[in-house]
Amino acid sequence: MTAVESELRSIGELARASGLTVSELRFYDRSGVLTPARVDPVTGYRWYTGDQVDPARLVAGLRRVGMPLAGIAEALRHRHRPAEVHRLLDTHLRRLEDGLADARRELSRIRRLIDPEETTMTTRLALSRTDLAAAVAAVRFAVGADPALPALSGVLLSVEPDGVHLFATDRHRLAVARVDATVDGPPVGALLPVAAVDELRALLDTDVPTVDAVVAAGRVTFSVAGRTLAVTALPYDFPDYRRLLRAQVGDAPAYRIPVDGAALRAALTADGVRVCHRTHGGVAHEVVALGLDGRGELRLVDPAAVDGTDDGLRVGVNREYLLDALDAGGSQLVLELDGPITPLAVRRADDAHAFSILMPVRL
Repeated sequence: MTAVESELRSIGELARASGLTVSELRFYDRSGVLTPARVDPVTGYRWYTGDQVDPARLVAGLRRVGMPLAGIAEALRHRHRPAEVHRLLDTHLRRLEDGLADARRELSRIRRLIDPEETTMTTRLALSRTDLAAAVAAVRFAVGADPALPALSGVLLSVEPDGVHLFATDRHRLAVARVDATVDGPPVGALLPVAAVDELRALLDTDVPTVDAVVAAGRVTFSVAGRTLAVTALPYDFPDYRRLLRAQVGDAPAYRIPVDGAALRAALTADGVRVCHRTHGGVAHEVVALGLDGRGELRLVDPAAVDGTDDGLRVGVNREYLLDALDAGGSQLVLELDGPITPLAVRRADDAHAFSILMPVRL
């Protein structure tokens, strides 16, 4: 052993000091996360300094709580900036909590499949009629119509501890809304057929203040002013919308732009608006491009232009889908943009829980 090597720790010594195995240390070396101070050019044996013990212990701890590799690498880069590491830990903890909630919901669904009679539970709701009507209107436009994708042909009603959430998607856009509710019973979900959703909209066209609902055994019964609507839920699993939502509530978007919905609609429908055409599934769509002017305000740009806007931002979006989102959102909106390949969000300025997510179109 050379004099230099005598001052270093072997991979086995670092493994014992850190709680990582030798194979794990080799993995983190290959991944570029925790590289040895020296590698013997002949034997390939790895040597580490004493200063690498604490980083290795940090890696071991993060590994034990299931932190993804990218998160471990970022935590190591910022380990001398505690605020940054705490932010990473908080984000990961929320991810774990969400995963646990997802697992509980899925296990409840599995139990109902195994023994539907024994696990039938009833959840009762009391909701504001006007809020429910607004939420239904905010998501109805995004319901899918492809017969090959029946799981997208309705609105998911998801009862959570903080109220009732509504979701609809056709794969190209996702609409989300939430209604405050008095909830008596366990969390539960039901996929409402689109025809029943339209019946519900008609039922809510009254002046009574509240709506009562009961969710049990795959059925949802709404009661409004003495009238009832009994809905049999669709027997399909709605897609995992939560993954996309977590991406949307993670890091702040690059641009949050206040928008007058009526003014943007007028610009999108004006004579001579510049569009390009894209075909998807044999159907042609008109695509517009969003950019920013020199003051950071939203403007329509030429989708066929080679160069970008004043700051390089140019995001393509289906014109029809954007118009639907504007109609559902109201007059005062906020557009959230991150770039040409990142979903864009259209949010109501007065309600952070009501928004649409639109898939961008490559220009």
